[in-house]
Amino acid sequence: MGLTIGVDVGGTKVAAGVVDEDGQVLLSTRRPTPSTSPDDVEETIAAVVTELRRQHEVEAVGIGAAGFIDVKRSTVLFAPNLVWRDEPLRDDVAKRIDLPVVVENDANCAAWAEYRFGAGRGEADLVLVTVGTGIGGGMILDGKLYRGRFGIGAEFGHMQVVVDGRRCGCGGRGCWEQYCSGRALLHEAREIADVQAAYGARLLELGGGEPEGIESVDVTQAALEGDPAALACFEELGAWLGQGLADLAAILDPGVFVIGGGVSDAGDLLLDPARRVYRQKLTGVGYRPLADIRLAELGNEAGLVGAADLARIR
Repeated sequence: MGLTIGVDVGGTKVAAGVVDEDGQVLLSTRRPTPSTSPDDVEETIAAVVTELRRQHEVEAVGIGAAGFIDVKRSTVLFAPNLVWRDEPLRDDVAKRIDLPVVVENDANCAAWAEYRFGAGRGEADLVLVTVGTGIGGGMILDGKLYRGRFGIGAEFGHMQVVVDGRRCGCGGRGCWEQYCSGRALLHEAREIADVQAAYGARLLELGGGEPEGIESVDVTQAALEGDPAALACFEELGAWLGQGLADLAAILDPGVFVIGGGVSDAGDLLLDPARRVYRQKLTGVGYRPLADIRLAELGNEAGLVGAADLARIR
């Protein structure tokens, strides 16, 4: 199959690109995600596909969406940050664009892209963990995308790690993403700035003097400057990441963990403590091989690249 289009639908933007068989993005575009109705989102998807087709002949479209996708890769069962509930996305978009369409979870798309073209090349068994606003996950097992019996596997972010812990948007408490995510990083930084103002002075300065003014980029900037409070935030976050990876390794035993998402832009500030705690917490450590822990390589394009490549597998 020749060129395909990948569409990455998030809570704030719809990004799309024409992708070749080597995973190269030849042309891309993006638009804000409408929040008013499913029809408006589907019209936006159709519009970006139409725009890209004016310059390239394509054979299929893959859509990555942040939500639960059914086993037939056609219906969005639930998307917490979008307006879809049991939405027949594949068929509705296909009617608008007259092309074959495949729908997949966005983290699954990113995992596939990293396996095929990025940090997981050559690895038959890998786990992707995206550390962003929340936690997303995807698994490649024996060279195949693992989706689970009902199509909604690898929702690692909602493993309970603290009994009756912090409330989560999924309706539960104590989920992993409440302690290891962009939100968790901000929670830690703002709490330090609020209760230990002298210790968190640099964070407060970057936040305009108010704890609630601190953003994730401020924590990263302060940590890169060597600020002790900001470094402590990443130590905490990295420890939770390492513990979670050790738990996943006990179940899945992958050859490599690929870490993506916006928080991973901090690089070794996050991965150094994660690797250390992973080695400490891994069951049977010293008597088994250690999975490699790598940064994702494809950045913000991973979702659309993976969606486009998965559109070739129908």
